[in-house]
Amino acid sequence: MIQYLYADELDAQPGLGPQMYRDRAAQFRDRLGWSVDVDAVGEERDAYDAEIPLYVIATDAAGRHAGSMRFLPTTGPTMVNDHFTHLTDGTRIVSPYIWECTRFCLAPEAPKATAARLMLAAAELGLASGLSHAVGVFDGHMTLIYRRLGWGPIIPGASGTGRGAVSVGLWAFAEAVLPRLRAQAGVTAATSRGWVTRAFGPNLAA
Repeated sequence: MIQYLYADELDAQPGLGPQMYRDRAAQFRDRLGWSVDVDAVGEERDAYDAEIPLYVIATDAAGRHAGSMRFLPTTGPTMVNDHFTHLTDGTRIVSPYIWECTRFCLAPEAPKATAARLMLAAAELGLASGLSHAVGVFDGHMTLIYRRLGWGPIIPGASGTGRGAVSVGLWAFAEAVLPRLRAQAGVTAATSRGWVTRAFGPNLAA
């Protein structure tokens, strides 16, 4: 199942927020070795979680966090503009039609299709919202995931090589990517469109 929840809505889903933050700590600190802030109860958060982002959350059959990502409009504070303009020759990516996607996270025991479902959920959200692109910063280990799923980004700037590379990516929202992602995710068009309409109603871009 996919849920779209703003940060201030997480408390209405008991346990889901803490599960997500703990799984982020397990991925970014423990598995990838990133220097991130983890609190005394094992939850990873940063300043952008305080900006009331929109979380796209996949849950497993038991209703537990299986994977997630975080969206913020580029018209406000974003990681790419605050910390990574050295990868874009100093250019800030700011547009009401571009949202930043960060903290792509998979739980340690996530079902196999979770990554595809998250990418599909992001594509459905962007199209329903009338967006043109998502922007994000990613490291080398994500390159193979995007390639396998069939929705790779344009890369306006990068540094490093291999798994140590850090890149800024732009993903174009287009109907053409949906059939590939739905096939990878194992869901129908009615199901993936229903994720958005269930959360926001039928006129999100209006």
